[in-house]
Amino acid sequence: MYYTLLLCIGLGVASQRASAAETRDAEAHFFGLGIGDLKAELAEARAKGKQALLVVFEQEGCPACLYMKRNVLNRVDIQEFYGKAFVNLSLDINGSIPLRDFAGREVTEKAYAQTAKIKGTPTFVFYDLDGAEIVRAAGTVKTGEFRLLGRFVATGAYKTRSLSQFMQNSSDEKGKRSTSQ
Repeated sequence: MYYTLLLCIGLGVASQRASAAETRDAEAHFFGLGIGDLKAELAEARAKGKQALLVVFEQEGCPACLYMKRNVLNRVDIQEFYGKAFVNLSLDINGSIPLRDFAGREVTEKAYAQTAKIKGTPTFVFYDLDGAEIVRAAGTVKTGEFRLLGRFVATGAYKTRSLSQFMQNSSDEKGKRSTSQ
């Protein structure tokens, strides 16, 4: 009886965790198809009421990119939040696929990544609806921090403070809530 009770409790906890972190394919559900024209993507973002354009610079065989797709970008809660607030695109830093940049020039993904001074992958770059860079983050980002990064842009907090100030204030608020409960 005792073991059955423990097993039921364990399954209940596992079930709660599974539903809290429901996942699905990042390629199909996080990234938009992209039309290869960043200026047109901005126009679409404006028309759909999005807050910004997120470009994820990645490359084939990148372990950190794979980690992000399997552990953060695959989460339904992340996909839904980012999908509501942003147009999300993926560019290969070594890619030869042509695209039009914000100025309308035709370049390859690789040339655009070089122009954007991308040093490693993954690199997450948020652009405002005029094509100006808001903020960038490089490397793996934990789920909570990735959510905060999105909130930093979506709420417009970047207009009044730095990302580090926003994250510090957010962790201070989280600490206050958990100690007062």
